[in-house]
Amino acid sequence: MISFSLQATDGRARAGTLETPRGSVQTPIFMPVGTLGTVKALTPGELDQVGAQIILGNTYHLHLRPGEEVVQKLGGLHRFMNWPRPILTDSGGFQVFSLAELNRVDEKGAHFQSHLDGTRLFLGPEEAIAIQEALGSDIMMCLDHLVSLPANEVDLADALERTTRWAARCKQARRSEGALFGIVQGGTSPRLRQRSAEQLLEIGFDGYAIGGLSVGEPPQAMYETVAACAPLLPADAPRYLMGAGEPVDMLRAIGEGVDMFDCVLPTRNARNGTLYTRRGKLSIKQARYREDPAPPDADCPCETCRHYSRAYLRHLYQAGEILSMRLNTLHNLQFYLDMVRGARQAILAGNYDAFARDFLERFNSGLDD
Repeated sequence: MISFSLQATDGRARAGTLETPRGSVQTPIFMPVGTLGTVKALTPGELDQVGAQIILGNTYHLHLRPGEEVVQKLGGLHRFMNWPRPILTDSGGFQVFSLAELNRVDEKGAHFQSHLDGTRLFLGPEEAIAIQEALGSDIMMCLDHLVSLPANEVDLADALERTTRWAARCKQARRSEGALFGIVQGGTSPRLRQRSAEQLLEIGFDGYAIGGLSVGEPPQAMYETVAACAPLLPADAPRYLMGAGEPVDMLRAIGEGVDMFDCVLPTRNARNGTLYTRRGKLSIKQARYREDPAPPDADCPCETCRHYSRAYLRHLYQAGEILSMRLNTLHNLQFYLDMVRGARQAILAGNYDAFARDFLERFNSGLDD
């Protein structure tokens, strides 16, 4: 199981410690996405090098390959991928609704076809928990019913109520010591978000996630929803905003009291040649960097910035070299983890608003694209 304690608050912003059987996590925290039991392009040792404290795996993808039975037989996901620190696993619900050919959703669960080979599959609350327990997850997520935005209130309310019923079944199905988070749904409606939060609190979970955002709504709508939703959640439990990953989104959410984040943006953008720097995004594929001897970010302590030039990184990207993905990913995750470390230090010092304002002013001052 887990426990969560607060070290400081600054307005709504929180600095806490999440204690798990596999180590402590200092919050706010960003969780690199390791969908298939690997954070793409990096070794676990390199994740440790940039300061990753917890990573995310995915139930849907690991169920399809290699299968949770294989992972369990080989000692669980931590041993399988040689990652000794905590792992949070997504329930797989988002992937079912976004990747698979969804046949139907009913009270039992989701009936769908694999995006890999078309195999007909089923994922219900009990199955989602069983898979996550077989993987050996430290933090499991309840299966939720996701609705893409924009959506009408009737559909949102129906999905919300089903999410609550599924959450109760997930809790009842749990057999392991792994922590379990409920997921608050309700679109961008404050009234529905409040209903969802109240229902989940009545069931009771180890932590609470804000789901159903970063799915097409305008940024301001997301900010307003997080601002309305976070205060509804217990102060003594971790709060997790699922899938939001732009620096401005994370810093805004931290200011509203969110503790945990995950997103594919830093790793995906790294593979596509976009680097995050203290002065904005740098598109390394651009011709202007062909002879540029400077590092991507002179203020970054990562191995990429200490040893390699923009010209070399552009060359690697243009040549399609595997090292391009590795060095870019190493840098982007260093940027994200440094950002949340800086946010935590600012909260502890009581100057979070100034930190966030200065960080974003600098980040927006020199965008390359």
